[in-house]
This record gives sequence, C-alpha cells and structure tokens, in this order.
Amino acid sequence: QVQLVESGGGLVQAGGSLRLSCVASGRTVSNLAMGWFCQAPGKEREFVATRWSDSNTYYTDSVKGRFTISRDNSKNTVYLQMNGLKPEDTAVYFCAASIDYYDRFIKASQYNYWGQGTQVTVSS
Repeated sequence: QVQLVESGGGLVQAGGSLRLSCVASGRTVSNLAMGWFCQAPGKEREFVATRWSDSNTYYTDSVKGRFTISRDNSKNTVYLQMNGLKPEDTAVYFCAASIDYYDRFIKASQYNYWGQGTQVTVSS
C-alpha cells in the first residue's frame, strides 16, 4: 500500500511560480513511477508530467519548458516545479504512483495510488 500526500498549492498571479510536493509512504519513490495530473471544474483528469526509472521524464505539451518534475529519494518526495503559470493552469493537482511497468506513464488508468489533491489557482 502506498500513501501520497500533496502540498504546495495556492493562489498565484499569472507568471508566478509554485512548487508542489508529494510525500510518499509505504514504498520508496525510486521504485515507483510517479506522475502529476490536474483536473479543472467540469473537466476530466488530465496528465501533466511523469518520472519513472532513474531519470525518465515526460510532459504534456502545454507545460513543456515551464514545469519540471523531480524526485528527492532521501525525503521520499516528488516535486512539480511550476513556473510561468497561466490562468489555464488553474486546477486541482493530483500526485499518483504506479507499481506497474509501461513504456510511458501518461494515462490515469496506469496508476495504482492517488493523493487527495491540492488546489492551484492562477489569477490573471
């Protein structure tokens, strides 16, 4: 069993930055594929970023060059550094973990465990 707890969301002006944290317990993050998803009101949960194996990462096109997913094994924590935030980034952001193996972890169905989510609001 893996427990995930996100933090770091908040209200920020357009162009600003936030760093989301996801602390895992139950298994070490280095043995998991970790992902970030977002869900805006009335919309489906969407893939944002993923990190798996030693250093493989992948991002959805809309955040490439602005967001960075990273991992601190000593803290068993995964981060999402969000720079250049836009109003359209406003959503609840969820951390997810997978114990399975795929070529790339970009679908919500590929993840086994989820955090409770943290709200990110970007004002214009």
